[in-house]
Amino acid sequence: MPPMKLKQSPSPQTLATSQDARLLARETLRISASLASSPAPSAVASSPEARNLGIVDEQFVDASLRLICCEEINGRRWNYVVDNEGGNGQGRNGSLRAVCSQTPQAPVDELMSFIRSYVVPEGFPDSVTPSYVPYMSWRALKDGAGRVGKMLFARQGKKFDYDLKQLRLAGDLLMELGAGVELATAAVPHLFLPLACAANVAKNVAAVTSTSTRTPIYKAFAKGENIGDVTAKGECVGNIADLLGTGLSIMISKRNPSLVTTFALLSCGYVLSSYQEVKSVVLHTLNRARYSVAIDCFLKTGRVPSLQEGNMKENIFSFPWLEDKPIVLGSRFKDAFQDAGSYLSIEPLFEKERYLVTYNPSKGKVYALLKDQAKSDDILKAAFHAHMLLHFIVSSNGSESFPTKQQDYDSTHLMPSTADLAAHIAESCKMVSTSYGLFKSKAAEQFVAVSIPIASLPFGAFFDDELSAPPNRKLTLVGWTMSESLLNPGRARLVLTG
Repeated sequence: MPPMKLKQSPSPQTLATSQDARLLARETLRISASLASSPAPSAVASSPEARNLGIVDEQFVDASLRLICCEEINGRRWNYVVDNEGGNGQGRNGSLRAVCSQTPQAPVDELMSFIRSYVVPEGFPDSVTPSYVPYMSWRALKDGAGRVGKMLFARQGKKFDYDLKQLRLAGDLLMELGAGVELATAAVPHLFLPLACAANVAKNVAAVTSTSTRTPIYKAFAKGENIGDVTAKGECVGNIADLLGTGLSIMISKRNPSLVTTFALLSCGYVLSSYQEVKSVVLHTLNRARYSVAIDCFLKTGRVPSLQEGNMKENIFSFPWLEDKPIVLGSRFKDAFQDAGSYLSIEPLFEKERYLVTYNPSKGKVYALLKDQAKSDDILKAAFHAHMLLHFIVSSNGSESFPTKQQDYDSTHLMPSTADLAAHIAESCKMVSTSYGLFKSKAAEQFVAVSIPIASLPFGAFFDDELSAPPNRKLTLVGWTMSESLLNPGRARLVLTG
């Protein structure tokens, strides 16, 4: 009898394994069916057509988010996505969100993007021709040179106040020079850029000068609190003149005159008018040029010139940046003295003063050194003493003219000996002690015509013959404004020890 085979029941471990296999198979079939019913994200993302349309991005391939579309603005890309788990599972009712698909730019890149938005057209470089870049580059160099010159000239600072007329005339001359250089570019076109840069610098500097000096000139015209009215009327007159000049230029251009001849004639008229314009301004303040005129007149005649006389005699061609003046106010010690002996010999003469005055034969200049305690009146007195010493030195050499700049005399003929120099300085100290107060009082009292009747003045009966006027004239007391700030003293100060 054959042996019997007994059927063994499956072990629990075998049953568990077969059940897992069946569950895995069913899950695989379900996922395959789901994937078959919708497009595969990876396939869509890799599709060239989809990338060209800009509707997908790999970072949004996620089971919980669905990409709706992409948007680009100002060089940045934004993706609009929806929650895929809301509603019916297709994201139709989910919340829409905008997500930037690019990392934030560095601060430098942000700044460059901001600058490019202002200096280059949209779509650059595809939206312009290749000649755009070199044209704009050279134009920026030309205009930038003018602005740099304008800013540098603005450092003149207070020179716009105390050398008002000189700078005003210099600005007008620079304006004409710039126009002439611009005209010259037509004759030498290969030098257009350097000539255009030079012309731009000159015209911008002239613009700064004109703007800075206009208000102080209007202020000199106003007698009361009417500076605004005076300024408004002055600007109106300027606009009317511009309109008339434009019309005249159109009429002249129709006749086709010679360009160079016309420019030369009009430039001469412009410069002459500018000179007369500046000379007609009467300022009450004493800058270095007018102070020299007043002291020269006082030393020769014993009187101080009137406001009109002092302004008319002022040298408006003594530009402040020139270093040829025979008197240096507020100089350094090393410039004034050649050796210690020259200082020690005159130091006792100025023991009670807050300044020192000396003459350096090697440089042919008079130097006024200010002590650290010097006040406004001390600076004025030092300048007066320096002019007095220069007058003595010039007079001792037989010259009657009072030099206002170094070219007016030969310094080799003004080299007194050490003993003579000490004598001149001592004599000038005595003269200054007695005459400076008189000079100040006469400078502060000048008579000009205004709207106050003479009969109403309590001192009207005491006018002498020189200052008297016809019965119908009206006079008042107006004098020079004494201020050290307009003398532009140097910053060096002597600090005495011991």
